Amino acid sequence: MLRSTGSRTCSFRKSNNDPCRATPMRDGRFCFWHDPDHVQDAAEARRLGGLRRRREKTIEGAYEFKGLGSVEGISRILEIAVYDTLGLENSIARSRALAYLAQTALRALEVGELEERLALLQASIDSNPEPAGSVFDRPAYVPDYEMIGDN
Repeated sequence: MLRSTGSRTCSFRKSNNDPCRATPMRDGRFCFWHDPDHVQDAAEARRLGGLRRRREKTIEGAYEFKGLGSVEGISRILEIAVYDTLGLENSIARSRALAYLAQTALRALEVGELEERLALLQASIDSNPEPAGSVFDRPAYVPDYEMIGDN
């Protein structure tokens, strides 16, 4: 049994009788994808989405670009932008773009270096675990000093 969350949902039922769960269009019972008045628009949107996905795959292969989810991916897109910018006619705008790209690349390199250093530290910790917890959990060592003048 579905509980009402107070928000409206699309009235469309899938082939297994599950509800669509998308928000319906204003003053309607169905979402954009299932509204009988928008069948052609939804079909065109699906077609364009397919074209976009195919284009993304083509570009991904041509540029060897895997996305912005890693420093490596960000570095690759910066490389592509630098090559494209270097190919432009020499101008102040081109110089500014190259300077900005260089600044952004330096930041990406810094982040990449910090990631590597952090990974090395984590590997060191994992390979040499403290036998009795953290050094910060141990009582401080206080040496026994004889105070000068205390005889």
